[in-house]
Amino acid sequence: MTSNIGVLLVNLGTPEAPTESAVRAFLKQFLSDPRVVDLPRWQWLPILNGIILRFRPKKVAKAYQSIWQEQGSPLMSISLQQRDALETRLSEVMGMDVPVELGMTYGKPSMRHGIDALTAKGCERIVVLPLFPQFSCSTTGAVFDALAAEFATMRTFPHTRLVRDYHNHDGYIGALASSVERHWHEHGRGQKLLMSFHGVPKRYVDEGDIYQHQCLETARLVAEKLQLSQGQWMACFQSRFGKEEWLTPYTDETLEALPKQGVSKIDIISPAFSVDCLETLEEIAIEGKEEFLEAGGESYQFIPCLNAGADHIDMMVDLVKTEVQGWQ
Repeated sequence: MTSNIGVLLVNLGTPEAPTESAVRAFLKQFLSDPRVVDLPRWQWLPILNGIILRFRPKKVAKAYQSIWQEQGSPLMSISLQQRDALETRLSEVMGMDVPVELGMTYGKPSMRHGIDALTAKGCERIVVLPLFPQFSCSTTGAVFDALAAEFATMRTFPHTRLVRDYHNHDGYIGALASSVERHWHEHGRGQKLLMSFHGVPKRYVDEGDIYQHQCLETARLVAEKLQLSQGQWMACFQSRFGKEEWLTPYTDETLEALPKQGVSKIDIISPAFSVDCLETLEEIAIEGKEEFLEAGGESYQFIPCLNAGADHIDMMVDLVKTEVQGWQ
C-alpha cells in the first residue's frame, strides 16, 4: 500500500569533494546565509569574498581530507544510510510505503531536489525533519527559510509540517544514554563525561534564540538517565568562529584546563550532531584528543554520533508518526 505522505530528511550539507575549490563553493553558500552570519551584507560580504574565501578553503579542505572516506563525505554517506533505514522502518511500522528523501540546507542534494522527488512519487503531504535536535535560528531557522524560498517559486506545493526540535524527546535522550553505556561497556569509563555542543554567538541567545537552553536541558536529561552526579559531567560548546563572544564554556579551553584540575580520563560526545561529520570526526575526535593529551591528559575517548543506529531511527519514526496524526 502506498501513502501520499513523504518525509524530507534535512541536514546542513557537505562539500562534494575534499578539495579547495569544492570547499570554497560550499563555504560561499553557507556563510552567505544571513541566518548563519547576520552582519549587514555591506559589511560582511566584502570580508567573506575578499578574505575568508581566499584563505580558509585551503585549511578546511585539509581537514576534510583527514576524514574523507572511500564512500565520500561521512556526513553524506551516513545521511544516505539514515534515509534508507528510516524509509524501511516507516513502511514496517505504518503498514504502507512512506518515501523518504534527503535534502541539504547547503550543497547537494538540495531541498528542492528532495521536494521534487517526493512529489514525483505522489506525496501530497510532507514531513520536514531537520536533524538538528536543538533549535537554533542558524540551523532549523535556515531550513525554514530555504523551504519558504523554494515554495515561493512554485505554483503549488504540498501540505508541509516541520519538526522544530526534539532536544528532550524520550527516544533521543534514551539513544544518547545507551550509546554512552555501550561505549563504557566496551572501552571502560573515564572520570568525566563531556557533552560538546556546536556553539553559536552569545548575542543570538541574548536576542531570543532558545538554543543554549535546549542544549543544557539535553545534557541534564542525559546525565540524569545515566545517573551521573554533578561533578561527573559537563556541557561545553565548540566550533567558535570570529572574534565575537560565543556560548561558553568553550570545548577547547575546557580540554586544556581539565588535566590541571586532576581530570586525566574523559569521554566526550557531541549531542547536537545527528551524524558524524567534520566537527565531530576532525575537531573533536582528532584535534580535541591532541589538545587534551598535550595538556597532560591520559585517556580521551570519543563517542560517535547516533548516526544510523536502530534506536536513532526508531526515534525518527516516532517523530514522523506524531506529525502525521490527522493525515492518515
